[in-house]
Amino acid sequence: MPRRGLTDKQEVFLDFLKDYVDRDGDWPTYREISDEFGFRSPNSVTQNLQALEKKGFLRRQDDGFYFPEEVEEDGEPIGIPIRGIITAGKLQEAVEEHLGTITLETLFPGLDRIFAIRVSGNSMMGVDINDGDYVLLMDDDIPNGGIGAVLFNGETSLKKVFYDRDGLRLEPANEEYDDILIRPDVFEEVRVLGRYVGHVNRTGIFRQSGRALA
Repeated sequence: MPRRGLTDKQEVFLDFLKDYVDRDGDWPTYREISDEFGFRSPNSVTQNLQALEKKGFLRRQDDGFYFPEEVEEDGEPIGIPIRGIITAGKLQEAVEEHLGTITLETLFPGLDRIFAIRVSGNSMMGVDINDGDYVLLMDDDIPNGGIGAVLFNGETSLKKVFYDRDGLRLEPANEEYDDILIRPDVFEEVRVLGRYVGHVNRTGIFRQSGRALA
């Protein structure tokens, strides 16, 4: 069912924008949008963007469009301003200009599918996820051997998840803890709560790679 107030075509158009930003961390060009929808003129792109803006699904700033969740009440984008260009080679004249904003959506594509849970315990300290950290989970399947949160009969755990034909093996990242074997029968529920994409603590924001973002 389309979002309230959008036509089917506008729904598809908005989904394309969100999927593109989720994947590439940036907005598509007018040419890319035109090629995707077979538009013959850039004016068709403008008309669709303006329609989404009018209905509140996009917000316009001096440097382009943003999704509403990326914009503060005063209209400024939420995030880190990009203030220019600097070379990483020979000395050159600094170029100062407003090049947009690094938002949470840039750092974590698919932000609308991410939620946080506070960690209790140290079974994952081997991957630098410690007691009191806030783990960031995406509403997505966990790949075999990946880290994620699993719900089994009302109890949850954050572990490395391995699949076999009999169920799951939840492996901690701390030798002081044992593996958890889940062998559910037909009346027991096993549900993936989310795939680990990062965590937050007092020292910064960390993505899955383990490198601090802040």
